[in-house]
Amino acid sequence: MILELKNIEKSFGDNKVLKGVSFKAEGGKAFGLLGRNGAGKTTSIRILMDVFRANSGEVLIDSQPINYDKIGIGYLPEERGLYPKKIIIDQLAYFAELKGMSHKAAIKSVDYWLERLDVTEYRNKRLDTLSKGNQQKIQLVTALAHDPDIIILDEPFAGLDPVNAMLLKDVVKEQIAKGKVVLFSSHQMNYIEEFCDSIAILNKGKIVLHGELQDIKRNYPRDRLVVRAGNSNAILADFGTSCNVMENGNLIIRLTDASEKKAVMIRLVENYDIDEVKVFEPSLNDIFVEFASDDAKEDN
Repeated sequence: MILELKNIEKSFGDNKVLKGVSFKAEGGKAFGLLGRNGAGKTTSIRILMDVFRANSGEVLIDSQPINYDKIGIGYLPEERGLYPKKIIIDQLAYFAELKGMSHKAAIKSVDYWLERLDVTEYRNKRLDTLSKGNQQKIQLVTALAHDPDIIILDEPFAGLDPVNAMLLKDVVKEQIAKGKVVLFSSHQMNYIEEFCDSIAILNKGKIVLHGELQDIKRNYPRDRLVVRAGNSNAILADFGTSCNVMENGNLIIRLTDASEKKAVMIRLVENYDIDEVKVFEPSLNDIFVEFASDDAKEDN
């Protein structure tokens, strides 16, 4: 299954929020929709979910207009949307029934997910008696209980300790393995980099970068080497201004041309005690900062 937003335009009054937004997300892979606050991520997600309509453009499944009666969507919002004073099982079952499940099936599915997320003990408690992390897991049940085809996760790891974050990672990987479309929206680039095969970066209502993350990284100029060695000072003295120390203590050497990689690597290995030398690849955080800045150019 391939989810596609195609040439989406959206204005609120005179404010044009989305300006021809297009991207594809494939089932069985995770997709990251990234951007600074106000870039248009939430508007894109709401149009995808049919919360409101675009001024123009299409939401497609396998090249056909999406049928919201047949395609289930699960949504974990950044801001929690459950009722703090209500009993957890009652409201979780209610939301699952709103998605078309029978009461019996809803209870069975909710109980499965409460157990899977290790929060069964809170089944008959009010939401406001739980910690923020456990509230986040309860909110996640609303996104998964009705077994949706498309899962949208907006800042899913917010408020989770490392143990619960690992549990959520396992759940997300299971959903991806089932062939579902999993769409992430987050400012935590380490999680996006861990999960997402492809990304799109929104900036001022336009897609400024999109594609497979590995391809994006490899398309950067491969004219820098990262070196981990025990005799850093000698290498610094040898390479002069073309060599600098990174925050983690490794060295980065900027080459005059990418074709010099092999020769410089040989020079390093033959003359110094080198633990590791590799071509520098930017992190997703580096890429995001470059393309989400005010002066970033639109990707063609």
